[in-house]
Amino acid sequence: MAACVASADVAGADRHDAAAQPTRKRMRVAMGTTDDYEETSCLGKGAFGAVVKARHRATGRAVAMKRLGEPVGGHAALLREAIFLKACAGNPFVVGFIGLAHDPATMELCLIMECAGQSLDDVLFQRPCGSPPLPEATVRAFMWQLLTGAKRMHDAHIIHRDIKPQNILVSDDNVVKFCDFGLAVYMAERPPCQPTGTLFYMAPEMLLGKSDYDALVDTWSLGCVMAELIDDDTMFQGHDYKGQLCEIFGVLGMPDDTTWPWFSSTKFATEVMPKLDKRRYNDNRLRKWFPETKLSKEGFEVLSGLLTCNPDKRLTAAAALKHPWFSKVDKLELPKKEEVESPLPKRPRQHAVCVT
Repeated sequence: MAACVASADVAGADRHDAAAQPTRKRMRVAMGTTDDYEETSCLGKGAFGAVVKARHRATGRAVAMKRLGEPVGGHAALLREAIFLKACAGNPFVVGFIGLAHDPATMELCLIMECAGQSLDDVLFQRPCGSPPLPEATVRAFMWQLLTGAKRMHDAHIIHRDIKPQNILVSDDNVVKFCDFGLAVYMAERPPCQPTGTLFYMAPEMLLGKSDYDALVDTWSLGCVMAELIDDDTMFQGHDYKGQLCEIFGVLGMPDDTTWPWFSSTKFATEVMPKLDKRRYNDNRLRKWFPETKLSKEGFEVLSGLLTCNPDKRLTAAAALKHPWFSKVDKLELPKKEEVESPLPKRPRQHAVCVT
């Protein structure tokens, strides 16, 4: 970026992170000024802050600029996110990181990233009610990209912790990219790890309070995304941790000592389970939700492998990519943009609250 005239040392942006990563090299991040950009539109706004689309005045390049509000950590959180994005440099399925910029008037920091397109959530939201489901070949191609991106992210020892359609961008040529690393952690950060993320996509072990969860929480979330791509609706929609677990176990069956030995010692198993109608939670009903008319045998093996309650038996991103379902992936199977975008009417869509 031509306008970058300084750099920021972000190695000490999070003392806990630095202590957990004693051998990680210090990073230099390009620092520019917001005067170098002309804001053109708002891409998203919420309690976290805002993301706007802007044009670099010197080159005309379109970028996304992210500002964070103080309630979510302000500058420190932005610097931490910069660390994760820079660590993912070279991953084609993570949004490209350009640098940081400060506002000369307020000294407010902005995160500068490539403008990679609209969110997958918007793509799905814009499909009219009653439209046919996405072809399985399209789902497979999207999932191959997402799992490949997750594998490279996990190889870099990063857990995203908030994978959901809103945090997946879809470019004009249907390349998908992870964004929003605001809740990411390094694998070497010491437990206890707090439950965090977006309720509908949180893994069972996180909901149950397991303090040493790992990258398998991301592959669970990817299973939820895959189900949403197939069924055009959010798979599990609970109102709180208990309700979310009941939604999950109502489809996948209640774990026991055979399927997940650790589960029987949890507070949920000892205090909540005895009050439930166990007949509702006896069987795994996932195949009833996704019959062969919706998903082939090989595709279902990937879905059920990702949506496995016991993380010790859940597919990793690397293992999922080796499944025969992906043996014939071709990017040409992805639809053109106009085939996945549709005008009104829009289907109703419920969103979970982010838990931090």
